[in-house]
Amino acid sequence: MLISVFFLTVAILGTSIYNRYVPVQNVRCNDTGFHEPDTTILDIRDYNNKANDIKRESLNIPYAYLRRFNSEITPGKIHVIASNRLELNLGIRFLKRKGFNVTSYEISNGPGNEKGGIDHGV
Repeated sequence: MLISVFFLTVAILGTSIYNRYVPVQNVRCNDTGFHEPDTTILDIRDYNNKANDIKRESLNIPYAYLRRFNSEITPGKIHVIASNRLELNLGIRFLKRKGFNVTSYEISNGPGNEKGGIDHGV
Protein backbone atom coordinates (compact mmCIF):
# COMPACT_ATOMS: atom_id res chain seq x y z
CA MET A 1 0.00 0.00 0.00
CA LEU A 2 2.73 2.45 0.98
CA ILE A 3 4.77 1.63 -2.12
CA SER A 4 1.82 2.28 -4.45
CA VAL A 5 1.16 5.65 -2.79
CA PHE A 6 4.83 6.53 -3.21
CA PHE A 7 4.84 5.63 -6.92
CA LEU A 8 1.57 7.50 -7.49
CA THR A 9 3.03 10.61 -5.83
CA VAL A 10 6.23 10.36 -7.88
CA ALA A 11 4.20 9.94 -11.10
CA ILE A 12 2.05 13.00 -10.37
CA LEU A 13 5.04 15.16 -9.44
CA GLY A 14 7.02 13.93 -12.45
CA THR A 15 4.17 14.76 -14.84
CA SER A 16 3.77 18.22 -13.31
CA ILE A 17 7.48 18.99 -13.56
CA TYR A 18 7.63 17.67 -17.13
CA ASN A 19 4.67 19.79 -18.29
CA ARG A 20 6.08 22.95 -16.73
CA TYR A 21 9.81 22.81 -17.37
CA VAL A 22 10.59 20.53 -20.33
CA PRO A 23 10.47 22.49 -23.63
CA VAL A 24 7.88 21.49 -26.21
CA GLN A 25 9.38 19.68 -29.21
CA ASN A 26 9.02 20.84 -32.83
CA VAL A 27 8.16 24.46 -31.97
CA ARG A 28 10.87 26.89 -33.02
CA CYS A 29 11.76 30.30 -31.72
CA ASN A 30 11.05 32.95 -34.35
CA ASP A 31 14.25 34.97 -34.30
CA THR A 32 13.36 37.29 -37.19
CA GLY A 33 10.19 38.90 -35.88
CA PHE A 34 8.47 38.33 -39.24
CA HIS A 35 5.53 35.97 -39.62
CA GLU A 36 3.83 34.32 -42.55
CA PRO A 37 0.67 36.16 -43.61
CA ASP A 38 -1.66 33.32 -42.56
CA THR A 39 -0.17 32.98 -39.05
CA THR A 40 -2.26 34.00 -36.04
CA ILE A 41 -0.21 35.81 -33.38
CA LEU A 42 -1.47 34.75 -29.95
CA ASP A 43 -0.27 36.78 -26.95
CA ILE A 44 -0.71 34.72 -23.75
CA ARG A 45 0.95 37.21 -21.37
CA ASP A 46 -1.04 38.73 -18.50
CA TYR A 47 -2.89 41.94 -19.36
CA ASN A 48 -0.82 44.06 -16.96
CA ASN A 49 2.53 42.71 -18.24
CA LYS A 50 2.12 43.73 -21.87
CA ALA A 51 1.09 47.37 -21.67
CA ASN A 52 4.29 48.61 -23.33
CA ASP A 53 4.52 46.04 -26.08
CA ILE A 54 1.11 45.18 -27.54
CA LYS A 55 1.12 44.14 -31.17
CA ARG A 56 -2.04 45.40 -32.82
CA GLU A 57 -2.44 42.37 -35.06
CA SER A 58 -2.17 39.89 -32.18
CA LEU A 59 -4.97 38.06 -30.39
CA ASN A 60 -4.61 38.79 -26.66
CA ILE A 61 -5.74 35.88 -24.47
CA PRO A 62 -3.77 35.41 -21.23
CA TYR A 63 -2.84 31.83 -20.33
CA ALA A 64 -5.31 31.81 -17.43
CA TYR A 65 -8.17 32.44 -19.89
CA LEU A 66 -7.12 30.02 -22.66
CA ARG A 67 -9.48 27.27 -21.51
CA ARG A 68 -12.46 29.63 -21.61
CA PHE A 69 -11.65 31.52 -24.82
CA ASN A 70 -9.89 28.94 -27.02
CA SER A 71 -12.89 28.98 -29.37
CA GLU A 72 -11.89 32.53 -30.43
CA ILE A 73 -8.57 31.31 -31.86
CA THR A 74 -8.74 30.73 -35.60
CA PRO A 75 -7.48 27.35 -36.82
CA GLY A 76 -4.20 27.37 -38.72
CA LYS A 77 -0.64 28.31 -37.84
CA ILE A 78 -0.16 30.01 -34.47
CA HIS A 79 2.76 32.10 -33.19
CA VAL A 80 2.76 32.37 -29.37
CA ILE A 81 4.13 35.31 -27.34
CA ALA A 82 4.73 34.53 -23.65
CA SER A 83 6.38 36.35 -20.76
CA ASN A 84 8.52 33.42 -19.54
CA ARG A 85 9.40 29.77 -20.26
CA LEU A 86 6.89 28.34 -17.78
CA GLU A 87 3.97 30.22 -19.31
CA LEU A 88 5.18 29.29 -22.79
CA ASN A 89 5.45 25.56 -22.08
CA LEU A 90 2.06 25.35 -20.39
CA GLY A 91 0.37 27.44 -23.09
CA ILE A 92 1.81 25.51 -26.03
CA ARG A 93 1.00 22.14 -24.43
CA PHE A 94 -2.60 23.27 -23.85
CA LEU A 95 -2.99 24.54 -27.42
CA LYS A 96 -1.52 21.35 -28.90
CA ARG A 97 -3.84 19.25 -26.73
CA LYS A 98 -6.78 21.21 -28.16
CA GLY A 99 -5.57 20.51 -31.72
CA PHE A 100 -3.98 23.84 -32.66
CA ASN A 101 -0.86 23.99 -34.88
CA VAL A 102 1.70 26.04 -32.91
CA THR A 103 4.63 26.74 -35.22
CA SER A 104 6.75 29.36 -33.41
CA TYR A 105 7.10 31.44 -30.26
CA GLU A 106 8.68 34.53 -28.66
CA ILE A 107 9.51 35.22 -25.03
CA SER A 108 9.07 38.85 -23.99
CA ASN A 109 10.92 39.07 -20.65
CA GLY A 110 14.01 37.11 -21.57
CA PRO A 111 17.42 37.68 -20.00
CA GLY A 112 18.98 41.02 -20.90
CA ASN A 113 15.72 42.63 -22.01
CA GLU A 114 14.10 45.67 -20.58
CA LYS A 115 10.74 45.00 -19.01
CA GLY A 116 8.11 44.61 -21.71
CA GLY A 117 10.50 44.17 -24.63
CA ILE A 118 10.27 41.24 -27.04
CA ASP A 119 13.22 38.86 -27.13
CA HIS A 120 13.73 37.27 -30.54
CA GLY A 121 15.73 34.06 -30.54
CA VAL A 122 15.91 32.82 -26.97
